[in-house]
Amino acid sequence: MSPPAYGRTLRSGLSVNLLVRTVDRSVAFAQQVLGATAVYADPDIAVFRCCGAEWMVHADHTYRDNPMTGVIEAVEARGAGVEIRLYGLDPDACEKAARDGGWTILAGAVDKPHGLREAFIIDDDGYVFVPGTPIAEQQAG
Repeated sequence: MSPPAYGRTLRSGLSVNLLVRTVDRSVAFAQQVLGATAVYADPDIAVFRCCGAEWMVHADHTYRDNPMTGVIEAVEARGAGVEIRLYGLDPDACEKAARDGGWTILAGAVDKPHGLREAFIIDDDGYVFVPGTPIAEQQAG
């Protein structure tokens, strides 16, 4: 699908676009750790689907003439203060896949007081992904 054709499919709703250093590493993380489907991927952009959500990544070089260029210049870790939550993903399986792939685990899978089991995993660009599932009824008490 061409970029203009894809753009015409975006009618309403929330979209997340992450600026990344290299698209191929983002594709590897999304597929290996999150189990996401890459709907489209090339060296400039990738579009993912997972858990009923769709998001995209753009390589930094595609934003040379974009107002966001100044925001990302010399930023070591991106997405400070943002958690990208994906409900319905097994946090234990995601944590294992992240460890196996060499990604950073900010916090391993644990049952939280708000009724979810979650893990906090950081991709190569510093974005924090939080896979989570409801704690089993019998455990929630």
